[in-house]
Amino acid sequence: MKSLRGYKNFNNNKEYFMGDFHQNGIITTLHNLSRRPVEDLDEELLAFSKTRPLGLILPSLFSELEGAALPLIVDELKHVPYLNQVVIGLDRANESEYRHALDFFAPLPQHHRVLWNDGPRLQAIDQKLQALDLAPKELGKGRNVWYCMGYVLASNKAESIALHDCDITTYTRELLARLIYPVANPRFNYEFCKGYYARVANGKINGRVSRLLISPLLKALKTSIGHTEYLNYMDSFRYPLAGEFSFRRDVLNDIRIPSDWGLEIGVLSEMYRNYATNRLCQVDIAENYDHKHQQLSLDDDNGGLSKMSIDIVKAIFRKLATQGVTFSHEAFRSIKATYYRMALDVIENCHNDAIMNGLTLDIHEEEKAVEMFAQNIIKAGDVFFNKPLERPFIPSWNRVVSAIPDIFDQLTEAVEADHNEFARSKISTAKP
Repeated sequence: MKSLRGYKNFNNNKEYFMGDFHQNGIITTLHNLSRRPVEDLDEELLAFSKTRPLGLILPSLFSELEGAALPLIVDELKHVPYLNQVVIGLDRANESEYRHALDFFAPLPQHHRVLWNDGPRLQAIDQKLQALDLAPKELGKGRNVWYCMGYVLASNKAESIALHDCDITTYTRELLARLIYPVANPRFNYEFCKGYYARVANGKINGRVSRLLISPLLKALKTSIGHTEYLNYMDSFRYPLAGEFSFRRDVLNDIRIPSDWGLEIGVLSEMYRNYATNRLCQVDIAENYDHKHQQLSLDDDNGGLSKMSIDIVKAIFRKLATQGVTFSHEAFRSIKATYYRMALDVIENCHNDAIMNGLTLDIHEEEKAVEMFAQNIIKAGDVFFNKPLERPFIPSWNRVVSAIPDIFDQLTEAVEADHNEFARSKISTAKP
């Protein structure tokens, strides 16, 4: 958790922060060391956008249009001057809801398109891909993001792109500016940037899956199978499960992402496979961050944090297997035992941190989560053994183009046809 203490530099009357400026691990960390006005960032980004157009991907459920977060996000985006394109992936929407979504996003001054993923035109494309075994295997954020990435490639309107969730209740446009800056600045050589932040809101420390599962699991794996470059790489990220990241356009051609809750871990693993670590970074994008919280789902492995944790652990096991690590049932039991002891230590550390900062942390709820995560390490291992032929990744867009050379034309035509059909019907309805 980040703790900052301001002081004045009386020579230039600028406020700085005594904070964490440490570079740890093998990934460059870009900190928030001063309260640089967002207007300054906007001005620089606008200059960058003249030669490197900037875009934004928003993967959204229709239900999020009716929540508190997304209206706030749209209101903030109206004041962003440097975006050349906004691509919204809309899931779980019928025709009337798609039409409502077009009205909802209409105030955006940037060029924007809504991908109606459940509409007949995009469904027809999905069926073509299904016939060639090239489509995402399951519904979810990964599938939504994958189609949005394809549309960004197809439309060719952005060279550097940010992606963030649509349920951020503490959203400000500074978050976007800081997130996209590392891949927008032409003097930087970063291909990919991961956002991070302190998960503290309403007097509580949040971020249970990252704190109580990922961090102790990576340490347990180091203890059980030894230090590897991949484990050190993953352990360098301060918030590996953050849904906010940015990338250069060429990243999208070769990346293969999972369609389940392993999306964030899968993306990090792909960047490790495709790029040298000096082309990757992480950036502090918010002093506080809050979003919709998932239920623990102790009795349901198909929902909430239970399913999320199983998918995440599977993604890590699979990546290690591709590097030659051999697992057994005994190994999974050893990893579980090591993890459980380390996770309990994390609870104590976080509890002490909370007390010192005047925050609350429910130890009973924390330990219930750790007990579930420990069991789910074994369940993930069972899936790993029982489904050896399972293909976890969606094919890369390079492969799709190889199979269907005009797929990008089909995708842009479908999105434009949906958009124009609504526009014409709206104009005809408005006539006296």
